[in-house]
Amino acid sequence: MNKFGLLLGLLLTTGSSVALGQLEKSIILNEVVTDNKAGLQDEYGHCSPWIEIANVSHTTYNIRGMYLTTDRSVLDKNMSVPERVKRMCMIPNGEPRTSIGGRQHLLFFCNSNPAQGSFYLPLQMEPGKPVWIALYNGNATDLLDSVTVPALAADLSYARKNGNTRAWQTKPADAVTPGISNHIEVSESKIAKLKREDPHGYGISVLAMGIVFFCLALLFVFFTLFGLFMRHINAAKKVANMQPLKVGVKTVEKTTEIGHKTSVILQDGFKTKGIDKEIYIAVISMALHEYQNNVHDMESGVITIKPKHTDWNVEYIQMTQFHE
Repeated sequence: MNKFGLLLGLLLTTGSSVALGQLEKSIILNEVVTDNKAGLQDEYGHCSPWIEIANVSHTTYNIRGMYLTTDRSVLDKNMSVPERVKRMCMIPNGEPRTSIGGRQHLLFFCNSNPAQGSFYLPLQMEPGKPVWIALYNGNATDLLDSVTVPALAADLSYARKNGNTRAWQTKPADAVTPGISNHIEVSESKIAKLKREDPHGYGISVLAMGIVFFCLALLFVFFTLFGLFMRHINAAKKVANMQPLKVGVKTVEKTTEIGHKTSVILQDGFKTKGIDKEIYIAVISMALHEYQNNVHDMESGVITIKPKHTDWNVEYIQMTQFHE
């Protein structure tokens, strides 16, 4: 039983240590200002350099007892813990605000007197010069996070790009975000964006007229092509309704007649006007035959006119349009 209890206690201790180590890794350096001239002011109205620490987990963690330092000599593994602690600034105990909630941030002012408050550290940073900053856990042995801040102009900050990424960037004075996330999402409606980008409405007017003219041009092209198509269909129907045999026969007869006349003209000249000599001979022979045989119409030479009453001058007929 004692062995089981000892094993259980060992497992619980190991598990809690692992969980605690994982939570410690969620505490990171987030943003730094080394030359604060006209930026964030402390509660005394002073503009001091500051360091922002963030909790990127979703669990609350108390960072009391952790250490901040700007002295690279603490990286010496052979250095004793007491000697390393002398080169560091401890985050004070007894301050409830050191308990950072999930996705929350906490600021510490540097180059300050600890007597001013729990968030005022004697950590020294020279304005306009690069500085190395490190965050150690409570045993002053495990390095949780570190960053080398380049030389910054007044009121600029050096911050992580997004949350827990390793990439850092220099931010202008109007983009410094003390105490909040470095990445701010601004939601803007489409109407507000349109008003901002086109305050006088010129763009939307041109777009609307362009759409209208495009639709009109599209309709013009459509109906033009549709009309040509319908004309083609009607012509095809007319051709289909014609009698091909009669048309073909008439065409052949006309072609034969023209060909015969052309042949006669080529042989006898234009005087015959394309009429065959045989026709002339037949006509002359018929006339001689009628003359010799005295074959012709017998006429009396008297013209007989029979009157016919038409009632053309009757008044009633002339005024028909005035009577029912």
